[in-house]
Amino acid sequence: MITKLDKNATRQKRHARVRAKLSGSEARPRLNVFRSNKHIYAQLIDDANGVTLASASTLDKEISTETTSNNAEAAQKVGELIAKRAGEKGIKAVVFDRGGYLFHGRVKALADAARENGLEF
Repeated sequence: MITKLDKNATRQKRHARVRAKLSGSEARPRLNVFRSNKHIYAQLIDDANGVTLASASTLDKEISTETTSNNAEAAQKVGELIAKRAGEKGIKAVVFDRGGYLFHGRVKALADAARENGLEF
């Protein structure tokens, strides 16, 4: 029987493998995705300087009033918002970090919405 702790531990192992191969820079930051049971979060991270350039989540006031927070529609809104905030900072190209999650469902919805709204990855 696979427990919740085992699932998270294997996700963290996958994430560590991926993170060993990619990192963000000021010119091309890392678009990191974290998915919880209730919310989804996205951050643009400059790993060279160790700073977060922009972030968006289903907890933002712009999104939380519109939809429920744990579905693909909400993830799509987060993708649109992170792309908008990246555009305001002059960021067009990013490195996508799916955080060890499978690329489907909410993670895919966020990525597709970010691409449609101007981010390149």
